[in-house]
Amino acid sequence: MASLVGRILRAIFVLAAFSSLGIAHSAQAAPFAAIVMDARSGEVLYEKNADTRLHPASLTKMMTLYIVFQEIEAGRLHLDDKVTVSKNAAAQPPSRLGLKAGQKIAVRYLIRAAAVKSANDAASALGDHIGGSTEAFAKRMTKTARALGMKNTTFKNANGLTADGHLSTARDMTTLGRHLFYDFPQYYNIFSRRSADAGIATVNNTNSRFLDGYEGADGIKTGYTVAAGFNLTASAQRGKKRIIATVFGGTSTAARNAKMKELMDLGFGAARNNVREKVPEAAPIPEEALVASAPAPVDVPDVEGSAAKTIRVSGEVTRSLRPRARPDAVAVPDEVSVAIAAGIDDALGEALAEPPPEGTLEAQAYALAEGNAGAVTDPSDPEAEAVAAALAAAEPPPAEGTLDAQALALANTAPAELPFQLVEEVPEGALDAQFAAVDEPLPEMDATLAAARPMARPEAAAEPPVAVADVEEMPATLETLVEPVVAPEETLLAESVDMPETLPEETLLAAAETAPAVTDVENVAAAIMAPMPEPADTAPARKAPIFDTVEPTVEMASAEAAAEELVVVAKSTSGGRHWGVNVGDYTSRAQAERELLKVALVESATLNEGLRKISEKGGSYHANFMGLTEDQAGLACRRLKARGVACETLGP
Repeated sequence: MASLVGRILRAIFVLAAFSSLGIAHSAQAAPFAAIVMDARSGEVLYEKNADTRLHPASLTKMMTLYIVFQEIEAGRLHLDDKVTVSKNAAAQPPSRLGLKAGQKIAVRYLIRAAAVKSANDAASALGDHIGGSTEAFAKRMTKTARALGMKNTTFKNANGLTADGHLSTARDMTTLGRHLFYDFPQYYNIFSRRSADAGIATVNNTNSRFLDGYEGADGIKTGYTVAAGFNLTASAQRGKKRIIATVFGGTSTAARNAKMKELMDLGFGAARNNVREKVPEAAPIPEEALVASAPAPVDVPDVEGSAAKTIRVSGEVTRSLRPRARPDAVAVPDEVSVAIAAGIDDALGEALAEPPPEGTLEAQAYALAEGNAGAVTDPSDPEAEAVAAALAAAEPPPAEGTLDAQALALANTAPAELPFQLVEEVPEGALDAQFAAVDEPLPEMDATLAAARPMARPEAAAEPPVAVADVEEMPATLETLVEPVVAPEETLLAESVDMPETLPEETLLAAAETAPAVTDVENVAAAIMAPMPEPADTAPARKAPIFDTVEPTVEMASAEAAAEELVVVAKSTSGGRHWGVNVGDYTSRAQAERELLKVALVESATLNEGLRKISEKGGSYHANFMGLTEDQAGLACRRLKARGVACETLGP
């Protein structure tokens, strides 16, 4: 009996203990907050405690990635840049990628780990690399939040771990998710990946259950800490509607996802079909470099850049920018300087000296040096003979009988002793020159010069000169020179009739012996002037059939007539890519272009070969992907419909 009473009392005590624990747990549970927003216009469709400042947990990483995307767009950061993991980043608690202090890893892998796995060490490594320290990067995050309209948000770190003052609201996180979608559509698809290669490991998405369990879901980020509870900012699209919602303070992953599905269904039911899209204004990208204002000391010994600090390069001028002075000139020896000066003086003296008096030997020598030969050939100069003798002694006379000797004899002969008179030169080809050449006989010249004639051309027949009398006796008209001699027609006919078809062989041989020799030039000319032989009626047989003459037939004539007709055939080069898909009709071209871009990012596997094309009809803009095969169009539509995107195939 006593044992039974004891067991009952122990049971009551255990129940009381569990009840007290449950009451304490419910009292310590994170407050609940939620909001549903139409992503197209920013209209709030549902809210509860939407402006209550709560712990955002890993939803913080959305802002970390937003700033990373800003730096990439500014060109100050690249996906392949290597980040040195700091000691602070390596010491972060799970969820972790497993980074080591001093390890170098590419930016693209850190983005994947932070967005897909929600790795705290990857997010801290990005923040330390960009800001230089946790505090500096947190200030950048808060400043960016204010620029986006997140009025009730304050960040203290890059990963979202619980910290004093690190708070946000459901409304602010929904606003941030909407900006990620509109401001960086080229990177937004990272949030819908089920898994990703993070360099050192393959990571799985923490939001896979909701992505796989809700039609049209494509992101964005989960979060959990004891103080925050189970948080989620999600986005989904069905048809032309896109809804973004946030849940704070879920009690479990399943309860959070169930609540999110309920809120999403509410949003799609309350959202209007035709809503004018209002694209939010992106936050301005700071112009300063992605570094802290002052470098902190390295916190890991013997590890280069372990604190992920980047030193700011200042453009302030700290020293003179004038070029350096030229080195001292090389000293010239005195002997060289004296020689140079003397040479300069001599050259100046010769250039400035007065010319010698005319008629002196110095003047003649000066004239010879200047190339003025006429100065020493004046016969009236009393000293000309001495100069000529000196020149003759300097150069031996040419041999007798040579042309040089004859030219020298002519040069030494006085003008009066020449056998001919110098007359005024008559232009060559003038009529006076021709009559002068005909009427006046040439004067007698030296026999030696007369004998020096050029050799005659070989085999050239010398033609007798034409005398003036012969010219006068020539006929007056040109017709008399070229008048043909025509035999009577009867004679030609008689000769053609009486001429035998073949001549005797003796007659041909005699004619060949008596005929004058025919040169090669005449043979070539005769071959050129000879008429082409008429083709024979029957061509000789040849081995190459393409050279045989072929009689035209009726079939050949019809074939030639058909060949003359020009037929243009248009052959398609698209390879059967006549299909396309339509992803919706919109009221403006800008809306259609944005939808095409978003769909191309979401379904790049099947639409990467398609051509984005917008067609207008009846005031509506149709967003199409053209240039696809039938299989590609069908597969793309099936995949898009599975994501909640309206899609129709377009056939030829």
